[in-house]
Amino acid sequence: MKTVIIKYNAGNVQSVMYALDRIGVNYLWTDDEAEIRSADKVIFPGVGEASTAMAYLREKGLDKVIPSLKQPVLGTCVGMQLMCKHSEENDTTCMGIFDINVKRFDSSNFKVPHVGWNNIYHLKSKLTEGLKENAFMYFVHSYYAEISAYTVAECDYVQPFSAMLHKENFYAAQFHTEISGKEGQLIIENFLRL
Repeated sequence: MKTVIIKYNAGNVQSVMYALDRIGVNYLWTDDEAEIRSADKVIFPGVGEASTAMAYLREKGLDKVIPSLKQPVLGTCVGMQLMCKHSEENDTTCMGIFDINVKRFDSSNFKVPHVGWNNIYHLKSKLTEGLKENAFMYFVHSYYAEISAYTVAECDYVQPFSAMLHKENFYAAQFHTEISGKEGQLIIENFLRL
């Protein structure tokens, strides 16, 4: 099985590599279109700012490549947000795989960013098979994807938001699967088994 981690202008890829190392999966970190298209599984991670990351994706043509992929794709954190239609973070047009908007949390009564462990519920994804309802995952984000028809797991901070999304071969998680302990690792393993 060929697993590719998409290389772009977003940090924290090392923890994704460590998570795959723990599972014993070989992977390639690349922004090469041919390598990405020939992969069996594609991971689209992210830590960073939406407009800068989208600018890099456009420069490399990856903003067109990623939505056209046919194999299973997993986006996490900013990766998930970039798979949506638009982000309020610097008024960024994203890839539009999920036809929903990413909004900033209201910080009038809550600390933003939302940082730390929080539970996910209403689990309806192949990736959450074997997880208990209200499993805890690790979040770091100031922006969230709205609840929609694509929502397959929810979380609550300020208001309910999409913790996970799914459409066809595209899967996404707002939390960091790679640093969410055994539960996060199970999600990665389930993705690799698709």
